[in-house]
Amino acid sequence: MMPQNSSESAGRVRWISSVCQRLVAQAGRIGAAPTDTTERALQKRLIVSLSVGLLPLTFLWSVIYFAAGAPLSAAIPGLYTIIAPINTAVFAWTRNLVVYRFIQLLIFLILPWLLMMSLGGFKNSSVVIIWAALCPLAALLLEDLRQTVFWVLGFVSLLIVSAILQPYLVPVGLSETFVTWFFVLNVGAVIAIAFTLLYYFVVQRNFFQERSEMLLLNILPKEISEALKAKQQPIAAQYQDASILFADVVEFTPMAATMTPMRLVDLLNEVFQCFDDLVEKYDLEKIKTIGDCYMVAAGVPRSCPDHARVIVNLALDMRAAVTERKFGDRELAFRIGINSGPVVAGVIGRKKFIYDLWGDAVNIASRMESQGQSQSIQITRNTFRLIKDEFVCEAKGTIKVKGGDQLEVWHVLGRKAT
Repeated sequence: MMPQNSSESAGRVRWISSVCQRLVAQAGRIGAAPTDTTERALQKRLIVSLSVGLLPLTFLWSVIYFAAGAPLSAAIPGLYTIIAPINTAVFAWTRNLVVYRFIQLLIFLILPWLLMMSLGGFKNSSVVIIWAALCPLAALLLEDLRQTVFWVLGFVSLLIVSAILQPYLVPVGLSETFVTWFFVLNVGAVIAIAFTLLYYFVVQRNFFQERSEMLLLNILPKEISEALKAKQQPIAAQYQDASILFADVVEFTPMAATMTPMRLVDLLNEVFQCFDDLVEKYDLEKIKTIGDCYMVAAGVPRSCPDHARVIVNLALDMRAAVTERKFGDRELAFRIGINSGPVVAGVIGRKKFIYDLWGDAVNIASRMESQGQSQSIQITRNTFRLIKDEFVCEAKGTIKVKGGDQLEVWHVLGRKAT
């Protein structure tokens, strides 16, 4: 029997959670605008959910006070059940968050204070003024800090005024038991609502923070993003052992001339997504794309003892992927160039950060690609001596690069049989 009861309880909890999520989603649609930022949309959901969620409690409090023989006190929470729906309906029509938020925060602050005064002070009202604490708490979540100070000062001012007027207030004839239990209800309900508000806010904040973190990690390596968050200054480091790969579409310019800009972007996106998957497979670092050129590095910012072998394996997989399929209904051919050597890598400047590489090794890798042949993987001596025992390579003599230097080059044909 115990497992069945436990299962039923878990089912009820899931049902309640599902209902709450649907209600919050419905509340989030009230006053929503297509141009809302994520922060503004969250603020709207919070204030509407709080305002509408309080209606059953204020109605219940009104009924109980009326039944206890305090009609004037019952009218005050009853007033909330009239004002809040009207204000929310106006907000749904105007979408003016500033006015809606101000009116709601004001009635959160004033009505509990009026209720306390009508009941005869702190003790006889079962410290009902604690409901007014929702005003500065909600303001902290919904407004900037300067505006929150205004509501905090308002709450403290009402407390001081209440203390001054306490001797002159006439208690309503409520039983001691009633006062005690309403003390429990007031404190318990406010704490539960405050916890729910903070919990929802923290969950949403963590969601947006994780999404922002994911976007940041898609732009910068994790090590670099952590360093930038710790100190806002240029970050650069030298790596003695690294390999750099450039890949470029053959005859890209004439092909682009025959395509609309959107079709061209879609084609490149399809190609680069394919390459991204391969880079992720080998745990390498995609540096950037420049037009139709794709740049990858191994050995930065994470040390990789077999950087040359890994990046040549990546190049072979890239060539195979391009050979085996079409992109945008077109058969593409790529030139791939690779070089190995020391580089400097990092982030410089103050805005729109990009993780980049500098050094002769990078320039030569670019020349290997630009002066290569269609479907070839052209490498330098620096890379050849690191991978010659594992890959089949064909010597291609020397080529002249910018500056007049003659460099020996090889083409990687495939992997050696084990």
